[in-house]
Amino acid sequence: MKYWRKPLDAERCKPPHGTVHIIVNRCKGCGFCIKYCPKKVLEFSKDFNRKGYHPPLVARPEDCVDCKLCEVMCPEFAIWVTSDQTCKEPEGPERTPEQQGPEPALEDSDARVSGKSETSNENRA
Repeated sequence: MKYWRKPLDAERCKPPHGTVHIIVNRCKGCGFCIKYCPKKVLEFSKDFNRKGYHPPLVARPEDCVDCKLCEVMCPEFAIWVTSDQTCKEPEGPERTPEQQGPEPALEDSDARVSGKSETSNENRA
């Protein structure tokens, strides 16, 4: 498939990829991870676990895009994904604090949000 545009950081960041890990004996075979995987990476295994359920099997590991939907959907916390994504830092000169400029000063509204108001509870009546 050919795209008519590409991301600005395509040279230093590749599409995300993850590795799926499954604790087979914790799985209760509900199938949520299989049903909600957008890339259909998982499928039911033909083997049984200690509980007598068919746990998921990573059938297409190269298709995992590290979305972590299987991890979020699993009610038994039997599945998780580790990210294989690494981006190179952008090349170029480092910016020193002097080049970045001064930090902005706090305004009164910022002081109130952080709990530092000029009036105290004792002065309120």
